[in-house]
Amino acid sequence: MRYFFESKLERNENGYIINIPFNIWEVCKMRDVIQADIVLDNRIISCELLPREKGNYYIQLEDEDASGIELGAPHQILLHITGSLIRMDQNSPFSFEHPVRKIDGIKVIKQPEDGLCGQACVAMLADRTIAEVITIMDCREWQATMGRVISALNYYGIDHTDVINYTEGRDVVLPKCCIMMERMGRYCHYLIHYDGLFYDSNLGVLQEYDMSKLLGFLEIKC
Repeated sequence: MRYFFESKLERNENGYIINIPFNIWEVCKMRDVIQADIVLDNRIISCELLPREKGNYYIQLEDEDASGIELGAPHQILLHITGSLIRMDQNSPFSFEHPVRKIDGIKVIKQPEDGLCGQACVAMLADRTIAEVITIMDCREWQATMGRVISALNYYGIDHTDVINYTEGRDVVLPKCCIMMERMGRYCHYLIHYDGLFYDSNLGVLQEYDMSKLLGFLEIKC
């Protein structure tokens, strides 16, 4: 999976680093030191993601890789981590060529209890019940990481881009259909944007949304 975000190159006692603006444990379901690649200033750079605490990571760059990159200035970064998804699509009856349905509208589904917003988003996109999605994702309340959500989309054959865009409250034009992530305490809250409306498993259908709360989004192809 790939992750698109804006960050800065900094220098400290460890050398050259780039802070990652999202929680690696939550999104990628990976721990310890992680091997990755980034695209920065039109260069592909092999690097390591090193943990700070509780899923917060930074990118460590070698001196030669950091050469010529402006320190302290915002840079657009594309991060690629292999093996960051949980495979749950091997025995799926669906595929991107034969999805569970064609997405031409969304019916809002209210989550029966807190912590099921990720499952609710998949259920709305697939037009399935939350109970079925919980079984497919094999996770319950507060366990639906973006990695599990994407794996469930793959199971149902719901096509999506392979880049998660992290906007961190910056102005952005949303695609016709996407899963939105907003920071809610130590967790993420997930909701759907479709054709100008916002489908929230807590609040129902919303005409407007405060984009300053948006952490990022994943585009759904429809």
